[in-house]
Amino acid sequence: MASALHRVTASIRVRATLGALAVVAVVLVVAAIALVLLQRDALRDGAADTAAARAAQIAGQVTAAGPPATLRGEADDDEDDETDAEPEDVVSQVHAGDRIVVSSQPGVRLPARRGIVDLPGADHRYTIAVIDTEWQDTDYTVVTAVSLEDADDSVATLIPLLATGGPVVLLLVGGVIWLVIGRSLAPVERMRREVASVSGNSLDRRVDPPGSRDEIHWLAVTMNKMLDRLETSRDRQRRFVSDASHELRSPITTLRQTGEVAQAYPDAIDRDELADTVVSESLRLQRLVDQLLLLTRADEGRATATGDDVDLDDLLLADAARLTRERPDLTVDSSRVEATRIQGDRTALDHVFRNLTDNAARHARTRVSFGATESGGFARVTVSDDGAGVPAPDRERIFERFVRLDEARARDDGGSGLGLAIVREIIVAHGGTVRVEDGDDGGASFVIELPSGGRP
Repeated sequence: MASALHRVTASIRVRATLGALAVVAVVLVVAAIALVLLQRDALRDGAADTAAARAAQIAGQVTAAGPPATLRGEADDDEDDETDAEPEDVVSQVHAGDRIVVSSQPGVRLPARRGIVDLPGADHRYTIAVIDTEWQDTDYTVVTAVSLEDADDSVATLIPLLATGGPVVLLLVGGVIWLVIGRSLAPVERMRREVASVSGNSLDRRVDPPGSRDEIHWLAVTMNKMLDRLETSRDRQRRFVSDASHELRSPITTLRQTGEVAQAYPDAIDRDELADTVVSESLRLQRLVDQLLLLTRADEGRATATGDDVDLDDLLLADAARLTRERPDLTVDSSRVEATRIQGDRTALDHVFRNLTDNAARHARTRVSFGATESGGFARVTVSDDGAGVPAPDRERIFERFVRLDEARARDDGGSGLGLAIVREIIVAHGGTVRVEDGDDGGASFVIELPSGGRP
């Protein structure tokens, strides 16, 4: 697994480096092409300006004194002489209609149009400037051609330099990116090794976050929080298994001992007494198993899987009616129960109210009260009794698993210390809260608040 993770890390480094190099290569190619084109255009524009300046100079001479006999010290040969000489770098001519009046290089005829042209006998191109002028009622056209050989040679020299320098730049950039990504991924590999060494017996170990406040730092912080949750879950599971084993041992031990006594001394235990013991302990065992299963269901977040509309007032009134039938010695007040509806798991919520009702009946002296209201987007439910209440230091502890404040009475009633823990788990799973307050009748008042729109 370690080698596989190392290959993944290496592949990330390779992919990131290749991706960055591809982007840099595209930028370099575009920049090189743009540089070559700009250099070529700049040199050609310079040559065109030279041609225009030369043509303007000759046009000024023509306008002032007519066409010169020769053009700037070059031989005044017959315009029809043919020569095989290559055109010079600068060739100037004065045309009168279709006739060449004077030319700096006989045997070469320049087209009277602006632009870049090929001249016979030349192995490079020329840029041409054309200016029209007049002398003694005769129209003349001055044409000057300037060679682009120097411009083309400069561009031709620039291209190999760029072709050589581009790969060198890519190698340098690639090396820098490779080193930077390697240094960036080094903390990730270190954290991977640290997490890989964490086992179920060493969940107290943590990853050392790097000093930089970047994404890798927050990744380490997140991993530590995950390890915190795993450690808490493991400790909670161990306590749960230990407590559950302890609770299950009691009814199982009672059943086994009663059976052994009845087997060894048939006349020592009455048959009805034996049956009552077996039935009561079996029911106690069944209730405990059911509560454990319900608590597990709440832990897995399945307490709100249905998301049905639940009328809390109906559940409370049903429990009030049940309590009236089962405990005629108690006064049951449900006058403060108003229509209240939320979204959630009806079965789980019914178990919550049944637990609170049984808890209130167990501790009440003469009275149990129910209340339900809805306002501000929250449903508020109260179940109160007029018993001894819950001491302030114990009001949070009673919601822990397997906690009993009155050990003897809880065991006599078949309590396991899971009822209120189940209540809190289910209410929290529905996005609500549950707490204990002082009741109006002097006892304890369990207050539940739930989002009336369902779980957030």
